[in-house]
Amino acid sequence: MYTTGNIYIITAIAVIGGGLFGFDISSMSAIISTQPYLCYFNQGPDGPGFNNAKNCSGPKSNTQGGITASMAGGSWLGAIISGYLTDKLGRNKAIRVGALCWCVGSILVCASQDIGMLIVGRIINGLAVGICSAQVPVYIAELAPPSKRGRLIGAQQWAITWGIMIMFYICYGCSYIHGTAAFRVPWGLQMIPAILLFFGLLILPESPRWLAKNNRWQEALATLALVHSHGDENDLFVQREMKEIRDEVEFYEKNDDVTWKELIKPGMLNRVHIGVFTQIWSQLTGMNVMMYYITYVFAMASLKGNNVLLSSSIQYVINVIMTIPALIWMDRWGRRPMFLVGAALMMVWLFINAGVMATYGHAAPAGGLNGIAAESWVLSGKPAKVIIAMSYLFVASFAPTWGPASWAYPPELFPLRVRGKAVALCTSANWAFNFALGYFVPPAFQNIQWKVYILFGVFCAAMFIHVFFMFPETAGKSLEEVEAMFTDPKGPKYMGTRPWRTSVVHRTLDLDPEAKKFNIPEHSERVSDEEKAVVAPAVPTAA
Repeated sequence: MYTTGNIYIITAIAVIGGGLFGFDISSMSAIISTQPYLCYFNQGPDGPGFNNAKNCSGPKSNTQGGITASMAGGSWLGAIISGYLTDKLGRNKAIRVGALCWCVGSILVCASQDIGMLIVGRIINGLAVGICSAQVPVYIAELAPPSKRGRLIGAQQWAITWGIMIMFYICYGCSYIHGTAAFRVPWGLQMIPAILLFFGLLILPESPRWLAKNNRWQEALATLALVHSHGDENDLFVQREMKEIRDEVEFYEKNDDVTWKELIKPGMLNRVHIGVFTQIWSQLTGMNVMMYYITYVFAMASLKGNNVLLSSSIQYVINVIMTIPALIWMDRWGRRPMFLVGAALMMVWLFINAGVMATYGHAAPAGGLNGIAAESWVLSGKPAKVIIAMSYLFVASFAPTWGPASWAYPPELFPLRVRGKAVALCTSANWAFNFALGYFVPPAFQNIQWKVYILFGVFCAAMFIHVFFMFPETAGKSLEEVEAMFTDPKGPKYMGTRPWRTSVVHRTLDLDPEAKKFNIPEHSERVSDEEKAVVAPAVPTAA
């Protein structure tokens, strides 16, 4: 069968797995405020299916939180399982399993007869998202050249934003349909990207690092050559990559089976802590809360009817557009600046939101606006416009920073031997907190109202401090060089090079024909003195 070696085609197909998560976000956020959904799953006094009512209250706040969070609960389990699947089957086949799970879950969601069936379908959808979100970054990281790795892994976040926007407009169009087809049609259509993903993966190569780990050396070399040099196995970059992989596998990894206990050993625990908190903090920014429940926020800002959906859709467009700068420049910016700048900006917008709501708003009537308890606060006039503007600025700050960087960073932290399970563990932390927040936010809006924004603003302040002191720079370094950075004997024990002294490595070997011509090892245009001894070997003088 034909196999493509174009890294951009490989990435474009693989990141459809990220698009599945985006489809889920907007298929829920755009539907939870529509009358067909509210009436069919109504838990109010009129009972479910009361379609003649004009203002069905829908599921209770706790129940809606459970419905939303069920997908994240399944994703947590899927991320954990993916560590076993990817080690046994390979990265490519593990993602294919995720695509099949998504189709099964979508069928159940589309055919849901009650809340229980809807939750079961969303849990199975979550299994798919957990597998794909954990292993797509690993797959791309192990195929991409260091100079492009960040933007290529970050493309998963861009796929998520496209999935959110496309599905939102599908749901918006279907909102004009009368009856249950208003939500069944979009829930059925979300199978299409999973089908494309499954068949697209059939023409993609397996990870060369996974092949090498499983003693399939010739296949690993052929894959590296296919992706990086149009099939030339003697290419300098291919030979260097193959040597680094062989050194790691043969001299350090020994091809032993990896157990979960190895992730809590002293030499690995710091990296696990960094990777896990990267995913935890990406959730505690509050971004997915803004995505899932933005219709609640805009309803509290006095928008009504279709204006809520149209205004919400603007932030999805912003999300897509503002992710593009990161895809172009994130390997030049580095991961640390993206984390730090993003946390600072989001903190500002969240605190402004809290201040405006506390100063100019007031509690909604008992039972909430439109009979929805989570819509518990009311603003109007210019303060309401400020809330909407701050929400847009929040999304515009997350999209080029934490959004793509939080997916690119964890796969870069770990050596080959533990990468599959380690990234699965990190991603499971993402989904555990996604589950908690998805369940927590509707009751939180009901009970503590505008103080929700203060809570997430404090989280952003805490993540800024944590990143500055604990998160080293990995941009531009080969995966094997990152390993050397963490084991640097000059740094603190088990920490390696001090994070605030690490910098981006701008590579030339995989880009500069002259470097290949004169056999010059790759080097850094900007690297700290402390890293030079660990990361960048001395460049020999060319004759």
